[in-house]
Amino acid sequence: MTPPDGAGRSLEERAHGRDRHRQPQSQSQSQSQPQPVRPASGFHALPVIRVDRLTDTAVGVTLGVPGELAATFAHRPGQHIAVRHHLGGPGAGEEIRRSYSICRPPLSAPPGTLRIVVKQLGPGGFGEHALGTLAVGDTLEVGPPRGGFTLVDRSGAHHVLIGGGSGITPLMSMAAAALRDDPECRVSLLYANRTTRSILLAEELTDLKDRYTDRFFVLHVLSREERESPVLSGRIDAVKLPRLLAGLGARPDDDRAHFYLCGPWGLVESAGEVLRRLGVTPSRVRRELFTTAAEAQDPPARPAPGTGTAASTGSARITVTLNGRSTEADMTPQDSSLLAAVLRHRLETPYSCRDGLCGSCRARVVEGEVVLHRRHALSREEEEAGYTLPCQARPMSDHVRLDFDV
Repeated sequence: MTPPDGAGRSLEERAHGRDRHRQPQSQSQSQSQPQPVRPASGFHALPVIRVDRLTDTAVGVTLGVPGELAATFAHRPGQHIAVRHHLGGPGAGEEIRRSYSICRPPLSAPPGTLRIVVKQLGPGGFGEHALGTLAVGDTLEVGPPRGGFTLVDRSGAHHVLIGGGSGITPLMSMAAAALRDDPECRVSLLYANRTTRSILLAEELTDLKDRYTDRFFVLHVLSREERESPVLSGRIDAVKLPRLLAGLGARPDDDRAHFYLCGPWGLVESAGEVLRRLGVTPSRVRRELFTTAAEAQDPPARPAPGTGTAASTGSARITVTLNGRSTEADMTPQDSSLLAAVLRHRLETPYSCRDGLCGSCRARVVEGEVVLHRRHALSREEEEAGYTLPCQARPMSDHVRLDFDV
């Protein structure tokens, strides 16, 4: 069904006055080119204009964006935002931050809106608040869009999306944008869930399929329900994935096929390994994790060459460039990371997960040496270009200079 003029129009199009058929520009985590300059950090209070129950454990939250903030919240499909929430009420209790991919707004939503999908994973936290008490008229503190998990900019590509659970939220936005903007492309979605009831955005996926019957293909794999075909039942593993890809016509040797992986750590890692074995080049694979730190296995720490006083004492002098302004900070042995030290002096420093998963705090090491622990959100090419994740980095030299603006 075609939305009314302006409905569902992206904030990027609204901010820059561009045609809604504009081909989106994107960057890949696997590319060696530096990311574009980030938008200004900081949080803005956005009104909640709609709350929709999606499943027993998930809600869709639609936020209004005032016209003066349209440029701030301009985004590419696949990017995410950070939500800041105080347990116990605004300005009170413990501050928590959660990162959520920007999801395609409902077709009935007014122009200039953002939507996120929030799942409750356990008692307490923002998920419980969103499902239990969040209501229309409330406000959420939201940071500007970030992230390089976006569509490849290539006409006629075959976009192969592999997701699980909440991983559908960026993939849905990417699928809709690709189908709308590039009439020559194909989009295939392989979506893993436990049961039919747990499938997020099921009706919207059906609507998109009905609109693009010849270019959008979907396979649902359920781990706790028997499907008509054994390959569609159980978990997606190294045996099933090649068969599922063949069923979607996604040939690993086709250089028009680009793969996007999003979901829990196990699914993303196993799918990535299968694609490597099938000969898919890293430049054609993009990935984003939706997981908790406890579920992800830590890759070995990669120390920078050489050692200094900081390597043994944990102390260092840090120079930070953020939003065009430089600040000096001292790191002490009590600080768990570079980010922890920087936050004492620059509260507006961007971060969300603190687990090396979202990449919100990514910065470039201009001077000095650091050792990086978890680095799931950072590609090897970005590391080689001098980037690090301050939330998972510690100094290996007495002075470290970080630039958050590149």
